[in-house]
Amino acid sequence: MGILAPEARNSGIARAYSLIKDKVMLNCSLILDGSAQTYGKRTAILAKGESWTYERLHRAAGRLAKGLAAAGIAPGDRVILVCPNRAEFAIAFFGILKAGAVAVPASILWKQRELAFVMQDTQSKGVVCFEGSSALSIGRECRAAFEETDSCPHFWLIPDNPDQEAIDGAPTIQSLIRQAQDSLPTAMTSPDDLAVILYTSGTTGKPKGAALSHQNIFTAALTAARLVDMSREDVSLVALPMSHCYAQTAQLNAGLLCGGALAMLERFDPGQALQSMQEHGVTLFCGVPTMYWTLLHHKAEEQCNLGKIAARLRLGCCGGAPIAPEVLRETEAKYRFQILEGYGLSETSAMATFSQLHRPRKIGSVGLPVWGVEAQVVDENTNPLPPGVNGEVVVRGHSVMQGYYNRPELLEEVFRGGWFHTGDVGHMDEEGYLYLVDRAADVIIRGGLNVYPREIEEVIASHPAVAIASVVGVPHEKYGEEVAAFIVLKSGNSASPEEIIDWTKQKVANYKYPRLVKIVESLPLGATGKVLKKELRGRISAGEV
Repeated sequence: MGILAPEARNSGIARAYSLIKDKVMLNCSLILDGSAQTYGKRTAILAKGESWTYERLHRAAGRLAKGLAAAGIAPGDRVILVCPNRAEFAIAFFGILKAGAVAVPASILWKQRELAFVMQDTQSKGVVCFEGSSALSIGRECRAAFEETDSCPHFWLIPDNPDQEAIDGAPTIQSLIRQAQDSLPTAMTSPDDLAVILYTSGTTGKPKGAALSHQNIFTAALTAARLVDMSREDVSLVALPMSHCYAQTAQLNAGLLCGGALAMLERFDPGQALQSMQEHGVTLFCGVPTMYWTLLHHKAEEQCNLGKIAARLRLGCCGGAPIAPEVLRETEAKYRFQILEGYGLSETSAMATFSQLHRPRKIGSVGLPVWGVEAQVVDENTNPLPPGVNGEVVVRGHSVMQGYYNRPELLEEVFRGGWFHTGDVGHMDEEGYLYLVDRAADVIIRGGLNVYPREIEEVIASHPAVAIASVVGVPHEKYGEEVAAFIVLKSGNSASPEEIIDWTKQKVANYKYPRLVKIVESLPLGATGKVLKKELRGRISAGEV
């Protein structure tokens, strides 16, 4: 119990920890198990106008686990989970873990091609997917991906209407829950067993699955909770997708670990976010710079009582990309709460550095290494660099993944010298605060979501008229960066920018496709034949696109 603060020892954190401290086992479903025993009647989730207590949530997850096991899902099997921010995400997430299986959360914005790759790469034994709507085609995309994947035997839908037993012949998770008369006992997994695989698009064009253990997930949740002094009195507004490591760690897992309430939005909308803050007395908000930018420019005073919101809202967290200092300051002044920046990746369970509550904040910095994690800035030989000198950011500690799933050949590359090499560039000051100055290679961060140019270039190049494409980021006031593509067409072929945009839009998630396309005669090349993306960015600055 030494790692727990004295005031936390009678909390849900302590209860969950007590369940594992004397056993050679750890299953992250204990996050929900422990809090359900301690806070059974308290509200866990507020979503779609419905309130879920810890007791009810825990019962549903346990019965789903039993239904999965009855269907043949065994410990270690991978199960894809595709669901927006709803209670069903939490039920399925913890139900999968409770059964000893591995949860593979996927974005609701992915298309058939992306989903099929992950199903095949993980050799998944089941898919749990939201049915979608007229505005969200994820159910159709996921079903098509499932049907082209021979190795995956099970497909269950999450219906918008929970009373539905089947949709187009596909069983629902509600049918699994109803068939189970009681809960499945928590599977006896070990701390090092695989719990979650988070896919992040790779610079090689193929997504890579960050393999996270039960220990990674549990300690990251505990750390996130401690960083913001989270308690059972907190209400967190969850507007970030829980399929992403940020919301999954800092809100879903940390929030339920502490016995707090999660007010969920399926998608971020400033008006709905403010309404939820006012209605539910939100105390914590996690967002990316785009969300803060939108809140700053929203006419909030015409829609809500800012004083009432400010009376409860005590803290905002910002990650995904650096936030402009003026946006941070002006948002804090408008809504009267403090915003702290942090830095992490899927590979580090979202936990690396954070601008901590009880240490001085330095605007422009992403803070200090979190509890149990070390971070350094190093040269190409992994030698530490002095303060103020830019180099690669490397991390080690409890939050760092085991490796990339099914990609053992990458271990030596990413874990050189005993550190995880992020590929991000930054420097530290004399007090150990980290400042990011650039990102891995040419990664574009649009609205807090990573877009890897190589993947988009390969999709564009599959167009019959395209010879070669190069994708770069364009500075954008709202999204931070926008996606732009420079394209050389095959001789004798023609295609308009609009045609290329539509082609790509049909094949990748909506946040990935280029909004700006320029048809060019040639691309600038270096001595080795590599496209000079820095020169392309210069053209953007000069107004060519």
